[in-house]
Formats: sequence, C-alpha cells, structure tokens
Amino acid sequence: MAYNILIVDDSPAMRRVVKRVVDLSGVDTGKYLEAGNGIEALVVLRSEWVDLIMTDINMPEMDGEELLLQVRADAMLASIPVLVVSTDKSEARIKQMMESGADGYVSKPFMPADLSEQMHRLLGGGGTPDEGF
Repeated sequence: MAYNILIVDDSPAMRRVVKRVVDLSGVDTGKYLEAGNGIEALVVLRSEWVDLIMTDINMPEMDGEELLLQVRADAMLASIPVLVVSTDKSEARIKQMMESGADGYVSKPFMPADLSEQMHRLLGGGGTPDEGF
C-alpha cells in the first residue's frame, strides 16, 4: 500500500530534506503533499487523501499546534497520524504536543533513522526501516 504524506513546514528546504529521508526510509509512498503552514495544510487535508501528517510547530499564520488541535477536532481528519518534526526540543513542548494529540515527535536536526522509525511505527509497516541509516 502506498501512503500519501503531507509535509507541513514553512521552509521549502526542510520539506525537501524530509521528503528525501522518507524516500530513503523504505516506506511505500504514493504522493507527497506540501504546505507552508497550518492554514495551507487544512486546505490540502480537505481536498486530498492523506495517510500521515508530518508538521513543524513554528510557522506563520497557523502553527503546528493549532493545526494539530484542528485536525483532532475534525471527525473526518482526527484519525490521521500526526508526527511533529520540530527544532523545539524542550520537554515541556514535547509533552504539550503529545497531550494535544501528536502521535510522535522528532527533534530537528534529526537522524534519518529516527524519522524512519517513527514513520514505520505510525503507518504500521509499509516496508521495513532501512538499516543503512
């Protein structure tokens, strides 16, 4: 099964990095969808099938936390796994995001194996993590 992945980050360069790591992870990807903030992400989520949301926290217009809260409050979107990928490594922030409904958290800069492991856990397989990381 190929998975559609929404990457939400205000940095186009970071979206490319995440996409590259996903390509190397062994996860069978259908298509990549991208958004520069939470508002753009909600537009994508209402028009495309998404199997996994990977979101930054600190973004303009609508941050990742507000996006997460809106996704969890929407019956049509609430079951989509959300993986936070953020530079904020504070325990308080990680706890806050997990309590808000995040399914996983990876700190930037991340090791490709960490991102791959979280994706495989959240998607229930879709290949095995690449041990070459």
